[in-house]
Amino acid sequence: MRRDVSAAAMLSAALIGPAELSAAQAEPGPGHWPPSMQTKKVAAMNAVRIRLASPNGESVTATLGDGPSARAFRSLLPLTVELTDYNATEKIADLPKRLPTEGEPAGVDPEPGDLAYYAPWGNLAIFYKDFSYSRGLVRLGRLDRIPDAFRRSAPVTVTIEAVP
Repeated sequence: MRRDVSAAAMLSAALIGPAELSAAQAEPGPGHWPPSMQTKKVAAMNAVRIRLASPNGESVTATLGDGPSARAFRSLLPLTVELTDYNATEKIADLPKRLPTEGEPAGVDPEPGDLAYYAPWGNLAIFYKDFSYSRGLVRLGRLDRIPDAFRRSAPVTVTIEAVP
């Protein structure tokens, strides 16, 4: 046994035996992560990155979730929309068709940077300020940052596309 082994390792060796200790210290292989870690790893592997680019050259990337609404939104891409200011809190745009919301939460409490779908109106919403819980709002994903143009009251035209 090495002299620099920690007290915890020695206690583990005493309790579970040397053969089990080497297996317990080994890095878990695929499928051996705790369920919460497996979910996070799978979600990270399945994450879809998108880019919102404006004609002036400014762009921002975002990560979409894996819910039914986010998957349906992905199927619309590439998409060019004009984002208009709403309530000095968010930019909104009409979508070419309504997204499914079955299996989604009844609503969310949006935060700055959230990309969402407001089912009652059938529109895309990008929050640049905090807002309260809204029934019928479905979080689609999250922007990496909020572009300055989104914080202004002027409309912004963006092309939204999947990042290869």
